[in-house]
Amino acid sequence: MKHVLILCTGNSCRSQMAEAIWRDIGDSQWRASSAGSRPTGKVHPLALKAITEIGLPTEGLESKHVDQFLAEPVDLAVTVCDHALDACPNLPHAKEKVHWPFDDPADATGSDDEIMECFRRVRDEIKEKIQGYLK
Repeated sequence: MKHVLILCTGNSCRSQMAEAIWRDIGDSQWRASSAGSRPTGKVHPLALKAITEIGLPTEGLESKHVDQFLAEPVDLAVTVCDHALDACPNLPHAKEKVHWPFDDPADATGSDDEIMECFRRVRDEIKEKIQGYLK
């Protein structure tokens, strides 16, 4: 089984949505994990809502520090924000590294509906990128 590690600064939104989506799309061929260089310690409630809206489970999703994965072999390390690309430590056991920057939905402003729409848009962009990679 291959292991993908998805990295973001706070590990609360984009990387969490990517972890849940990768677990679903990657089926039994991939183990998906996510982590952050400065984890918030919680998963954003709107990220959880965006995940459940497409029928995916959120059990086991938690904000984690990248240091937990430094010694683990990783087939693919994916950074999903520019800051994580610069701030995350070198992952010596990562076979491949890619950078897929996405807008941070936690920075969205506007009405509750507009903010949720931003979470949905980013979720869908992440899903499309993962599907393209796994083809």
